[in-house]
Amino acid sequence: MPEHDLETLLAEAVHVANNYPAVANGVDDSLHEYLRYAVLRLLEGDADQRSPAVDVTVGYGRDAAMADNWRSTVPWWDEMPVQEDCTRFRVFYPDDVAHIPRAVGDVMSALGAWRVWSGDAVDIGTYEYQSRREVHYCWPLGHPVEDRLDERLERDTQAVATDGGCAGDVRAREAVSDQAQTGGLEARTQRAIDEEMDVSLLAKGGQYEVRSASGSIYDVDIIAETCTCPDYQKREPDGGCKHLRRVDHEIKHGRVPRPDGRLPV
Repeated sequence: MPEHDLETLLAEAVHVANNYPAVANGVDDSLHEYLRYAVLRLLEGDADQRSPAVDVTVGYGRDAAMADNWRSTVPWWDEMPVQEDCTRFRVFYPDDVAHIPRAVGDVMSALGAWRVWSGDAVDIGTYEYQSRREVHYCWPLGHPVEDRLDERLERDTQAVATDGGCAGDVRAREAVSDQAQTGGLEARTQRAIDEEMDVSLLAKGGQYEVRSASGSIYDVDIIAETCTCPDYQKREPDGGCKHLRRVDHEIKHGRVPRPDGRLPV
């Protein structure tokens, strides 16, 4: 793995932590979130460090959540079992490109992810799949590259502030009073906000993953206003189930990417 590729990845992850900290709000593994969002920015050309040679689109989510939804439809898990506590990246590129774009391999190698599937793009999720191929990579939570990022962030936060003190941790700059943000909300929405849940973008187009404190995982489509939870499936509660309400709240407060995959500036 070329050291400059790792440096490029870490530099972009630091940029994400400093400028888009909301991507990791509400999750325990903020380093993992910064790195996988950095991968998306590098490969889609949103980062200054790299301009993609071909049109690449990146999607990602927990491998187990994807398997729960799509295992009966696609053969992705036939040769390799579900990887618990792993992110699965879906990387799309034009089918007239003979090989997987080199930039994709470079970034995934720097990340420490391994290739698990490739083939014609599948009409699952909300991505453009016609005349495209996709390649999948898995990357585990707690990978050593997260430690490298943690060291980089710790080093940066030890810089002496102008008043002689130490600069604050970039991962805590977005902390605000829950009371200030949730005042005046109706009871059901308030309960949805108070309940312990982790929300992350599963796919562009409004697909979100919600992980409850009990370990249950549900998929929310904020555009179609649907959820895979039992409450929604049974009765489609007026105003949406608690998972829809929570995703809506997280988006409005800039804590997760918007449905188009981008974060508010």
